[in-house]
Amino acid sequence: INSDTINNVNAVATPELKTIKLHPGQITHKQIFSALHSLPPLPTADASAFIEIEPEAEEIEALNGLFGRLPSYYSQADYDLVLKAYVVASYAHRLQRRQSGEAYVLHPIEVTWILADLRMDADTLAAGLLHDVAEDTQFDIAYIENHFGAAVSNMVDGVTKLKRINQLSNVRQGIADQKAESLRKMFLAMVEDVRVVLIKLADRLHNMRTLGSQPDHKRRRIARETLEIFAPLANRLGIWQIKWELEDISFRYLDPSTYKQLAKAMAQKRTEREKWVEEVKAELERELSKQDIQAEVTGRPKHIYSIWRKMQRKGVNFEQI
Repeated sequence: INSDTINNVNAVATPELKTIKLHPGQITHKQIFSALHSLPPLPTADASAFIEIEPEAEEIEALNGLFGRLPSYYSQADYDLVLKAYVVASYAHRLQRRQSGEAYVLHPIEVTWILADLRMDADTLAAGLLHDVAEDTQFDIAYIENHFGAAVSNMVDGVTKLKRINQLSNVRQGIADQKAESLRKMFLAMVEDVRVVLIKLADRLHNMRTLGSQPDHKRRRIARETLEIFAPLANRLGIWQIKWELEDISFRYLDPSTYKQLAKAMAQKRTEREKWVEEVKAELERELSKQDIQAEVTGRPKHIYSIWRKMQRKGVNFEQI
């Protein structure tokens, strides 16, 4: 972290946040945490009071993991923007915890990991870190716009609006295909920036990954909603890796017995199937080369939910897929 980064973090915004004092040449992520959690309360509270919170190991690990994932094309300004967004998010969520008991800030960090793996730009990552700030803390959209710019604030505002639409959908025992399609179209139509939908998908994916802390009836409702609205939305945008994971996690909660049976069968056949995929790839590459066609051939094993769908559609068992 160089001196420019330090200056940008020190200038993050309000007088309260400016109590962070970082010095070039001796700063570590842990020192950022220490300074962060020594800040006074939010402006509406008694500015003379201080809250000391020892950062948890999981938060430090998650932060380091996030910065290790930043795309290689990022400039110093991009790095600084993400760091500044993290500082504000961590401060804003400092007293909140998720239902699982973990620090709330781990959620926006993990959401931003997903966005970083998609090689999204720095504005999107900053918005990912801040996506719950305007709704769940005393930092509003105006604050975000003042200190992160209109692009970031508009994305945060868009994600907040999508949450409200999502709450209205109230998917419980499944919805008609036409209604699900209408909701997906509404999601896409009401945002001016498609990055808002990507943040929402990353948000949903992390919530699905941590769904185990919820009661069974809520897990099933969220899984159904994910399968009928969010996975098809990811498919429409061509974000296959998110689509596949959303489908598999949803299937695991909706039909755990079938999921376990297929997962076991796939594990037993994995080596054989991977070998077959590699052989087909090699054959395709040879044939393409003979025609002087330059191409990259990739293969992947089918995901559990897609295998189950194919079994249902064709009326066959696993061995016949």
